[in-house]
Amino acid sequence: MYKLLYTQPAKIDLKRLDKPIAKRIHKKLLFYSNQYNIFSFAKPLENYIPRVKCYRFRIGDYRAIFTIEPDGCIQILMILGVKHRKDVYLR
Repeated sequence: MYKLLYTQPAKIDLKRLDKPIAKRIHKKLLFYSNQYNIFSFAKPLENYIPRVKCYRFRIGDYRAIFTIEPDGCIQILMILGVKHRKDVYLR
């Protein structure tokens, strides 16, 4: 349904995590990207990045911040960052 794309900061965030946690997060993001209505799993974020509509997935104690970019028939689910819930909203 959606093509999963990680930004460079999101890749760095995942590399900093323990391997089992990063693997679990990636597996869950693949699950979300294959859903027809991913918004049933996500919450919108307000004022995260100006002029860009961002959402978040909850994966245990971690949050994956993402946006969706339409690209013709293919929609890209772009993961902007993955952080622990105590750190993710401090931007």
